[in-house]
Amino acid sequence: MSELATRAPETPARRLHDAVLRAWDSDFLYSFRHSPVAVISALVLLVVVVGALFSPWLAPHDPFDLASLNLLDSFKPPVFTNAEAEWAFPLGTDDQGRDVLSGIMYGTRVSLLVGVLAIGFSLTVGITFGLVAGYVGGAVESLLMRMADIQLTFPAILIALLIDGVARAALPREFHDKVALWVLVFAIGIARWPQFARTVRGSTLVERGKEYVMAARVIGLSPWKIMATHILPNVVGPVLVIATLNLGQAVLDEATLSFLGVGLPPTEPSLGTLIRIGNDFLFSGEWWVTIFPGITLAILVLSINLLGDWLRDALNPRLR
Repeated sequence: MSELATRAPETPARRLHDAVLRAWDSDFLYSFRHSPVAVISALVLLVVVVGALFSPWLAPHDPFDLASLNLLDSFKPPVFTNAEAEWAFPLGTDDQGRDVLSGIMYGTRVSLLVGVLAIGFSLTVGITFGLVAGYVGGAVESLLMRMADIQLTFPAILIALLIDGVARAALPREFHDKVALWVLVFAIGIARWPQFARTVRGSTLVERGKEYVMAARVIGLSPWKIMATHILPNVVGPVLVIATLNLGQAVLDEATLSFLGVGLPPTEPSLGTLIRIGNDFLFSGEWWVTIFPGITLAILVLSINLLGDWLRDALNPRLR
């Protein structure tokens, strides 16, 4: 009776507190806390993502506001290279007088948006095809996997270039800029689904012969329900690792396509577009126009890849 009287009442706040403590003491977060590379990568990625998402409020200038641009401000150097530079443009300006720092913040937001949407699309297609191929088997599995094998023989960037070119040829010219973002997302996403499909298919082949799947069949559950509610939760671990690693590659694909002039239009500048614009002035002395967007792209992709490497090790039970 005394134990019941002294026990703290079970309130929502206490339940939340206990859940936070359990999560903090979990193996996953323990591995994260004791990995300096993962912690530093996460902090760097957090700074870049916050700066990109809140660029309308954090950026010193709005590069899309044409009324605020002044050609007299063009090609101002960064503040740490010239004593006469202005702190209003800490990383200098481009040929139109646009602040490079503001352009990087807005461009990173576009690059991340394209990368996340593209990986989400390829993730959906790959998981669906992989589950169907592994669970159904037979001719369906052979057809889907041969499609994946054929696509894997071509570089992803080549497939994205092909799809982007076909879309531009099929659509009227006045629609190119309006649908450029979605064409780019589709082109990058459709080029990367085979990796997800092959991984999910292999895991599904292992899971479909286990007792819990057989029990679900016996009680009369439909194949789609078995795949969605029973098999998918058990194969999602490796897929998350691949998705993290492919996110960095998708951002690089977007930058490559935009650098080649077949990505986003100049009205929606991404990091690749900024690098392409600055490349014209690289050898004329205005190196900061392209170097700083390039450094930002490298830091962004490197931090994503390092987090993906840590996630792969953290979710691998053999390395615990």
